Amino acid sequence: MEEVKIDVQIRSEVGGQKVKGLRRTGDVIPGIVYGGDQEPTPVQVDRRTYERVRRQHHGEVLFHLNVKEGEKGVRDYSAIVKEEQHDYVTDQIIHVDFKRISLKEKIEVRVPLAPKGEPIGVKRDKGSLEHILWELDIVCLPMDIPEQIEVDVAALEIGQVICVSNIQLPKGVETKHDPEAIVFSVIPPRREEETPAAVEPGAEPEVIKKEKAKADEGEGKAEGGGK
Repeated sequence: MEEVKIDVQIRSEVGGQKVKGLRRTGDVIPGIVYGGDQEPTPVQVDRRTYERVRRQHHGEVLFHLNVKEGEKGVRDYSAIVKEEQHDYVTDQIIHVDFKRISLKEKIEVRVPLAPKGEPIGVKRDKGSLEHILWELDIVCLPMDIPEQIEVDVAALEIGQVICVSNIQLPKGVETKHDPEAIVFSVIPPRREEETPAAVEPGAEPEVIKKEKAKADEGEGKAEGGGK
């Protein structure tokens, strides 16, 4: 994975009210850079630039942050996004936490899992492919992080599954995920529900007829016994 270079400005506005004011402008996203042996640094990043990068990449993004103070670059870091906060109404990103990392040390991240091919149980037998596990926890060097991991599902027949232990991971990538966790499965086609037979106007359902016949028979016996 290549680093994506992006400029971030050191943020002088700190505190709840000032951060809210930044968010209201809509042009920037407040954030913080932390981790390593350095103090946390409040920053802000251009919203359009950041959101474009996130749209262009699936899953994890390895950033190279160019930290600036005005027009002057003051430091730079390799970093990943540890957390994004979203507005619960608009879903707009309102805060980003960047974590500093070393390119020489392994880190644990999550990457998307994607199916490759069409299962034989779907193509031939009209079954359905179920995607159960969407992300995989992996451990590797930052430059070895895959954008996504493709899993070949073409040989799957109805009733068969692919577990984490069946996935062939890229070189240099390991996982601590449960090896028995199911990632994909092919299930049988759903049977169409039988349509109830139409009841003619004025006709009584069979069950009601039988119950009524039993009741009439009981009444007849009771009357015969009374004579």
